Amino acid sequence: MTLAQLNLVVALPEIVLLGLLSVLLVADLFASAETRESRLFAASLTIIAIVLALVVRGLGVAPSAGFSNMFVSDPMSSVMKIAILISVAMLLVLSRDYLVVRKLFSLEFVSLLLFATLGMMIMVSANNFVTLYLGLELLALSSYAMVALNRDSAQSTEAAMKYFILGALASGLLLYGLSMVYGATGSLDVTKVARAVEFSQAHSGLLSFGIVFVVAGLAFKLGVVPFHMWVPDVYEGAPTPMTVFIASAPKIAAFGFIVRILGDALAGGAIDWQPMLLLLAVASLAIGNLVAIAQTNLKRMLAYSTISHMGFLVLGLLSATKEGYAASMFYVITYSITTLGAFGIVMLLSRDGFEAENIDDLKGLNQRAPGVALMMLFVMFSMAGIPPFVGFFAKLAVLEAVLAAGYVWLVVLAVLMSVIGAFYYLRIVKLMYMDAPTDAHPIVARGGVGALLTVNSVAILLLGVLPGLGLLGLCLQAVQRSL
Repeated sequence: MTLAQLNLVVALPEIVLLGLLSVLLVADLFASAETRESRLFAASLTIIAIVLALVVRGLGVAPSAGFSNMFVSDPMSSVMKIAILISVAMLLVLSRDYLVVRKLFSLEFVSLLLFATLGMMIMVSANNFVTLYLGLELLALSSYAMVALNRDSAQSTEAAMKYFILGALASGLLLYGLSMVYGATGSLDVTKVARAVEFSQAHSGLLSFGIVFVVAGLAFKLGVVPFHMWVPDVYEGAPTPMTVFIASAPKIAAFGFIVRILGDALAGGAIDWQPMLLLLAVASLAIGNLVAIAQTNLKRMLAYSTISHMGFLVLGLLSATKEGYAASMFYVITYSITTLGAFGIVMLLSRDGFEAENIDDLKGLNQRAPGVALMMLFVMFSMAGIPPFVGFFAKLAVLEAVLAAGYVWLVVLAVLMSVIGAFYYLRIVKLMYMDAPTDAHPIVARGGVGALLTVNSVAILLLGVLPGLGLLGLCLQAVQRSL
């Protein structure tokens, strides 16, 4: 096979990212200890900026495939890559001071983060089960190591062990399911599998058996009930920047992964996987919202909040329509932005020797730092689904897709669960504005953190005010041109 047949251009951003990361690993050997941290930070942001420019450059290009149709570049993958890269860049800026104080900002952290980013980019562009699994494992292995990066913390080590063991089990289930799909269709290529399923050329019994394991593996990666047991422990035990990472960009990649498998390869078998997604969505909405009410640890509360939000994401997927996929895509991107804002404020409130992990740590925040309290209010209102913030319109878009698919009772249930969920979000607002502060320590934002959180909060508002003219329309157009 010649280079022209490989069509390397479709994977140019990934190739450049891998190449620059390799250069960074070698260059760090010659960096002086005094300037290493600042050089790492600047180099990592530069690498992300270069790769982001390459992805944006190819945004309007027609879908194309390379590597024997194992890798595709289309509008849907480009939009998700842009969201992933922006999320990772925001994480770097928001977490730098936190990591430096705790002596965790190192080459290991930066390289693992960039390798995980590479894995996520492969996941959203993969067009073959082998490539999909390769990207997933690159992300997973990097994530396990990142959670365990604070080697002096027994809690972080325990969280990493739980994450690794359960993640390995889920990967095994997914791999077994994909092997069953291969046995039923005779191909690992997403396009060929889709054709075999659509025209009833696959072994129906073996295919249905494989879909069960595939959905189970995918459910773990999203952290939906009943495969959610790792989420609260990992969120609480991991250092906060690693928690932010797990809660943001990988959710976008997981959505892309699921759409490639269920929405593309197994679209013809929707009658088999829709009932399973229905159960996952209902259980996640109910348990996520109800259990979150009882939490006093802020990171565990946000963990159960994540479970409920992933329930909403699954709602859009089970509609099995392009409008539903676009709504879920809009939902997961805006959720990632909102989560970065929430955990960014948590890291801002933390300091050397103190972790702002309890809900009571937010008491009287408006009196200590009115601007920070206002930003947290924006985040909580958006997560609760209160207009005019983007969270309301994201939920509305998903519910419209579910309603169009004929699940009226499911829409009613989702609305009721959202009302219940609003309680624990509004409780945070009440603590910030109506309770007396318990901590008088000054809140100082350094390194552009304050400016970035401000931009994030404004985006949460503007993306809600103009959902149809902005990101939502872009998601719908990307899905329609790619699937």
